[in-house]
Amino acid sequence: MNTIAEHIADFLKEYPPFNNLTFQELSDIATNIRVINLEKHAVLFQINDALHDSFYVVASGVINLSVIADAEETLLNKCHDGDIFGLRPFFAKNNYMMTAKAREESIVYAIPIAVFRPFVANNPDVLNFLLESFAANTRQTKDNSDLKGNHISDNIFYSDQQSEIQYIQSLSYNISPLKALSNNIVKDVALRMTDAMVDNIVICDNNNPIGIVTDADMSSKIATGRFSIDETVDKIMSSPVVTVIENVSLAEAQLLMLKHNVSHLCVTKDGTNKSAVKGIISEHDLIVAQASNPGVLIKEIKRSQLPKELKQIRDRLSDLIQNYIQKNIPLSHISNIANEINLALIKRSVELSILEMGSPPARFAWLSIGSQGRKEQLLLTDQDSILIFEDVTPDKYRDVKDYFLRLAKRTTATLEKIGYEYCPNGHMASNMLWCKSLTDWTKQYNSWMNTPGENSNDLSSIFFDYEIVFGEPKIEEVIENVIFKNAINNTLFFDFLGNDALRKNSPLSFFKKFNVEEEGPHKFKFDIKTRALMPLIDGARLFILSFNIKGIKNTYLRFKQLAITDSKNADIYLSCAEAFLTLSKFRTVEGLKNDDSGQYINLTELSKSDKEKLKNALAPMKELEELIKNKFQLTQFS
Repeated sequence: MNTIAEHIADFLKEYPPFNNLTFQELSDIATNIRVINLEKHAVLFQINDALHDSFYVVASGVINLSVIADAEETLLNKCHDGDIFGLRPFFAKNNYMMTAKAREESIVYAIPIAVFRPFVANNPDVLNFLLESFAANTRQTKDNSDLKGNHISDNIFYSDQQSEIQYIQSLSYNISPLKALSNNIVKDVALRMTDAMVDNIVICDNNNPIGIVTDADMSSKIATGRFSIDETVDKIMSSPVVTVIENVSLAEAQLLMLKHNVSHLCVTKDGTNKSAVKGIISEHDLIVAQASNPGVLIKEIKRSQLPKELKQIRDRLSDLIQNYIQKNIPLSHISNIANEINLALIKRSVELSILEMGSPPARFAWLSIGSQGRKEQLLLTDQDSILIFEDVTPDKYRDVKDYFLRLAKRTTATLEKIGYEYCPNGHMASNMLWCKSLTDWTKQYNSWMNTPGENSNDLSSIFFDYEIVFGEPKIEEVIENVIFKNAINNTLFFDFLGNDALRKNSPLSFFKKFNVEEEGPHKFKFDIKTRALMPLIDGARLFILSFNIKGIKNTYLRFKQLAITDSKNADIYLSCAEAFLTLSKFRTVEGLKNDDSGQYINLTELSKSDKEKLKNALAPMKELEELIKNKFQLTQFS
């Protein structure tokens, strides 16, 4: 055997499916392999090209696989050392349906199908791998094939007729990420990454992620000479890391990468950087898709110039949510995806208003409050928002506020055209009560929290569920600090919130029958929002504030965190978390069916099993109510 063939055989034996073959078999194959050198941007094959007589393995470099969607080239996958691509000639007769292009100078091995086919026929493991790779466009290389059986899946279906790619599974990820300490030396870290054949390492403090170092950091900061290879790794790490919960969906991960412009996501126990690292998701684990893919909706939102264009995208989001529910994708994943798209729609609405009016006279923050502030707005419900602008001199205050009120009125009008109805209670930034300076907002929260009885008429709990959509993040941080500072040992405030949480009408009668509306347009229907969801939402908010837990706005995640913080009552919190998801799904399905808010459930249309499921989801509310009564001194406002 010649030296080149021996070298190729040595290379192939490290990667599936070739590691299922003997070295002699690999040697026989290697003598027939062609070595192809590709310059940067060179095309190996493209869409509609006639099929080649070989398939390919990347020996070095990177090969991009892409399709054309909406006149734009859309990346499907990046193939690295050991990756197999170009398998269509094995299993299909029609031309190539994607383009293979060198991202950088690359070397690929062309393996003749006629030579390789006998080995496939005689080895089921090889055949299964090739079938799976062809069907799923999967990457399964040396650096991720030993992840305790985890299969990093890029499962897609491509349809010529609809020209769309749909996600159908949750994302698997590397559950054994490489970790280092902040005082480790860059050279040592680089050697560990090389030995492990990975392109990233998570920097941890007590197993909590504080940063990440990738090949890109090494290239831009070490190779360029900006930092010495003898520096500590904290000098070059990217920080903070973007974190996600376990079992994150493929689409949700893609949205987060797009939003934060990062190539890696860190999986942690509770989805924050305050808990243990559980895995790492790289850019290569994702597929950038088209059509109804959430990532593409975000891109289209950013390009939109008119409210009607944004409305069309919001309508497609409803279709996407319905599709996800039918595919039984977890509601927590669906909520996160919908939240990012809703957030992008609101942000673009603010941007369009600014483009019409000119630059703002001061820094400001547009905050969504209520369901969008909690990242729970799956349906087209009403809009809730506040606007906070930085303090200005008294002589400028009126003009500055006038600008922001006009900005808010334009923005809320755009949102109304998209489909978000005006808040019937006027909880919008276009209301002069909820558009004011940072100092005025600080006074407002101080007043609400320290003298709640005197301000009960305008105190709504939704003002404590907020998310910044546009503007200066430090303004939101100031408000958050005001809230949590006032919450410390504030018996009066929690007395008020506790009573407010218990004031909702019971969902079930004494005889365990559903309490339905007795009159009005929704007569005989069950108000799932007021009687079932709101008590859970209010309870989660009450406890999260009392335990002074910052940064968690979502009801489901609040209960999950409370189960960790207050472990002796973990069972109650976890039951409430699951109940919230179940009830939210009932509401979402009802809303999508009737094209409304889903607030009122027609019980006569539910099956017997669904009625029982709904009733069971209401059971944890009694335990939560008792927990509230036991923890808080509910006297003054009872």
